[in-house]
Amino acid sequence: MEKIILVPSSLGLNPLYEGHIPGTFRAPAVLMHHGLDKIFSFCNFVTVPCPEYSPECESGTDILNGHKLRQLNLQLADEVEAAHHRNLKPVVIGGDCAILPGALLGSRRHLGQLALVHIDGHSDFRHPGNWKREPGARPGAAAGMDLALVTGRGEPLLTAWPGIEGSLIQDDAVIQLGERESLLEDYEWPDIVGTDIRRITIFDALKLPDHHLINVIFERLNLFPEMPYWIHLDMDVLDSSEMSAVDCPGNPGLSSETLVNVCRELFRNMRCCGITVTIYDPDLDHEGTAAKLILDMLRSITNDI
Repeated sequence: MEKIILVPSSLGLNPLYEGHIPGTFRAPAVLMHHGLDKIFSFCNFVTVPCPEYSPECESGTDILNGHKLRQLNLQLADEVEAAHHRNLKPVVIGGDCAILPGALLGSRRHLGQLALVHIDGHSDFRHPGNWKREPGARPGAAAGMDLALVTGRGEPLLTAWPGIEGSLIQDDAVIQLGERESLLEDYEWPDIVGTDIRRITIFDALKLPDHHLINVIFERLNLFPEMPYWIHLDMDVLDSSEMSAVDCPGNPGLSSETLVNVCRELFRNMRCCGITVTIYDPDLDHEGTAAKLILDMLRSITNDI
């Protein structure tokens, strides 16, 4: 049985204009309105309270809402760890993807070393080695840093955690699936190519039948047969023809059918210890079409097991 952890956060995203608060914080409530509680009717639900969003700089960090994100991730880690203590599989519904460190921290505390399947239309690998905040510039958005942070790159504020030595995840235990920007001339974080992260770009993935893509993922996971693994699913990995209610839609992307096939196989495996589902923005989904798609996908992935 799962434990559903709702994290109504936009802390990791920059505002689009003065006074704007990105709408991802509304995702858990809107998904509940459309029937999330019916899909997981026999599961435990809990909401992690989120600090108030601010677009302003914080002292001592170049990360937007950095101190608040640390607080939020520590609270999330407690809920994830509590789920594991009860042999429940956490399904963490964001919010933006800056909640990934907390999910992994809670699992690390209980399970030890982990692997990570990071499914995202971006590799989210911004860190001080490839980005420097210019004087007077706005802080960096942690939602573009989550993979860098969990592999130990970035400010200690979001990379150094109580009871954990080193990074939350080692590079060679990461599979990044879905990056669509790596061929652009102004690609923001090309240094990911020099790491041991197993990269499957969207261009590579679209050449493969679903069963072959799943096999490629498990080829890397099976190098660490004793490690549980976490799934991080950012909805912007879907092609924008199906999913436009995200902060950065794009194409090409995976089809919902392929994404369900891949995530279902991963989630139902005994080694899977949980999943984060992030970046849906209800402000961009006035008819609720994207919410219904996400719920249909979650139902198919988990089968309410």
